[in-house]
Amino acid sequence: MRQSGHIGGEVSGSALTILLTVMFVNMIGFGIIVPLLPFYSETFHAASWQVALIFSAYSVGAFFGEPFWGRMSDRLGRKPILMLTVCGNCACYVALAFAPGIGTAFLVRFLGGLASGNNSVVQSYLADVTHENERSGRMAWVTASYNVGFIIGPAMGGWLANPAEGTAGFRVPLFVAAALSALCVMGLWVLVGESRNQRHEPAEPQYARAFHELFRHPVIARLLLVTLLSGSAFSGVESMFGLWAQNRFNWGPHQVGDTFAIAALVAAFCQIVVVGPLSKRFGAARLLAVGMALTAASVLLLTLSQQGIIAMALVAVAAFGQAIAWPNVAALISRNSDVHEQGACLGLNNASAALSRLAGPFALGLAFSLISVNAPFWLAALLVVPAIGLSLSARRARSHDAVETVNRA
Repeated sequence: MRQSGHIGGEVSGSALTILLTVMFVNMIGFGIIVPLLPFYSETFHAASWQVALIFSAYSVGAFFGEPFWGRMSDRLGRKPILMLTVCGNCACYVALAFAPGIGTAFLVRFLGGLASGNNSVVQSYLADVTHENERSGRMAWVTASYNVGFIIGPAMGGWLANPAEGTAGFRVPLFVAAALSALCVMGLWVLVGESRNQRHEPAEPQYARAFHELFRHPVIARLLLVTLLSGSAFSGVESMFGLWAQNRFNWGPHQVGDTFAIAALVAAFCQIVVVGPLSKRFGAARLLAVGMALTAASVLLLTLSQQGIIAMALVAVAAFGQAIAWPNVAALISRNSDVHEQGACLGLNNASAALSRLAGPFALGLAFSLISVNAPFWLAALLVVPAIGLSLSARRARSHDAVETVNRA
């Protein structure tokens, strides 16, 4: 039977700040690199397919890292795993600055994604010390810190890089990302306590228990599918929007960048101010379904837009829908998982998100190339529709489970 409640006490303000800063720095480091990678790769005379591989290496690493670190934090504690992974991030930024070739850069990016797959550990820490009625709001802060980092990171990378100097011209932004990671390690060491009581668990393959939880728990399985479907849809829309806008409005990088910056600001505001109160009032599962519906509707309407300003507004609405959805997925998983297996379950959810960032752009890219410029958005809406049904069915399954628990008691 699922256990709920806290293991530790309420997280202090300084500890919460450090935890959110970890997520913020993760995204700043990711954001610094993303716009620079094509130019960085050119210094190695990389082919376009090699640039794509370096992009995907980070997500592949995160796919494996999220469930692994989540499960390890269940066994060894949240704080040591956070310190280890942030140290790993720091080392990878420095290693990338001195990578001698494209093969080494790919390996470092994979290891960087592996180390950055600590979202589930931060989410698990917050779940340990937060009452379940407050979890949607706290999870929203985690996602908001990501969005703010994604706004600042690309701009910082552009300001600090000097491509004219070749590979050396990209070292300053990488050193800045490494320094921020080192500061996070110090903050974790000094200000963040352990949220879990240590307990010995039987030796068992880490992934075996995590996947067992996935297949035996109807609510968690549904929520992982929600993450995979809706994440594929939204990441695919992000990857195709620039080509679509170029075809429809003759936009360039400046207009597309402005659109994403506005969407990120809307999402961050929503997650800081809106998600917590709405989740308390309407329930996490219902708000999750509403967020999915907003995303599907705005993506479909995007294909009908005739003006750039309307397209910007619809992308912002889609971002709003995702912003109220994602934190509630994590909150529902934490409520429905055993308190000693939250890291593993949240890790699987983040691994599903990493997989969606690989599958979505690939599937929607094929639709763009083989069918029409609007086809990616039609496909995205089709992917989100079953996610809405899964969200509502997860709510009903949880209610039924609660009734069964009362009857057994």
